[in-house]
Amino acid sequence: MPKNRFMGRKAFSLENDALRVTVLEEGGHIAEFLDKRAGVNPLWIPQWTSIEPSAYSPQKHPEFGVSGEAKLLAGIMGHSLCLDLFGGPSGAEEAAGMTGHGEASVDRYEITETETGLEMSARFPLAQLAFTRSMELHGQSMLVRETVENLTAMDRPIGWTEHVTLAPPFLDPATTQVRASVTHSKVYDSDFGVDAYLTAGAEFEWPSAPCKDGGVADLRTMKHDAPASGYTAHLADPASEDAFFVAFSPQYQLAFGCVWKRAHFPWLGIWEENRSRQGVPWNGRAVTRGLEFGVSPFPESRIHMVERGRLFGERTIRWLPAFGIAHAEYWMINQSCDAVPEALVRPQV
Repeated sequence: MPKNRFMGRKAFSLENDALRVTVLEEGGHIAEFLDKRAGVNPLWIPQWTSIEPSAYSPQKHPEFGVSGEAKLLAGIMGHSLCLDLFGGPSGAEEAAGMTGHGEASVDRYEITETETGLEMSARFPLAQLAFTRSMELHGQSMLVRETVENLTAMDRPIGWTEHVTLAPPFLDPATTQVRASVTHSKVYDSDFGVDAYLTAGAEFEWPSAPCKDGGVADLRTMKHDAPASGYTAHLADPASEDAFFVAFSPQYQLAFGCVWKRAHFPWLGIWEENRSRQGVPWNGRAVTRGLEFGVSPFPESRIHMVERGRLFGERTIRWLPAFGIAHAEYWMINQSCDAVPEALVRPQV
């Protein structure tokens, strides 16, 4: 049985003197990364009341909308795993039961305590993948190790993105600063929402993105004038073995970020939502910024990922061999500080 509940959801927690981390049993979301000194969780808790994905029904829960994302939105929180899709399913996949960002964000996980932390695992029947994740706390940091196993006899393309989403009170559109080890960048190919403010399809160098009005946006902060929306893809610096992003809240004197091996995840996507989405369950109230590192630059269907092939010379999808196993690891880190760190490094343990 789950050890506790979080925002009404079945959950397990892991904590030390500095951190409390909470993961949801259904969807596997890392919902809380609470810094005990600052008393704040940087991660997104939606303003709507979430439910267990297993309880979702389109007829009983119209408050989550009628799109293919409704089941995901019913239970989403904090840091989500997008596997084996990053984006929406094709029409045929949706008809077969696949949801946006794949089964990993809606299925149930077996979660157990270990000597060093927590371990969670699941098998995704539609995708025919097995997944495990271990989590260990080290001071103000958490080491996450993940394994994906292909249960089929076919080489196959997969999306795999760590969808880390920030929100208030940690996220303030006017003052929260972001730094990242990225270089070549591109705006989503079409307007990302009705209030997209960046020039669709424009290529640029981080952090200066061209705007529709002819100006330039510094993506180290999000657009603080609402409503606004956008998505940009960024190539992790090829000259570095590790990649990172870090977000700093002056109000809480807290920096939160992630460090990962570039060979595992060569892309960072940045999603902005500032009171733009008017439909349910958003209702024009959500303020979020997603910092999403993975094997693909854009949220799009598997077909489009494969057909895109490469961007800036880098692959845009990962191939998993027949009965093959892939590994990845990353750190989630809090730092107490009075100014934005210009870099984030992997802890030594």
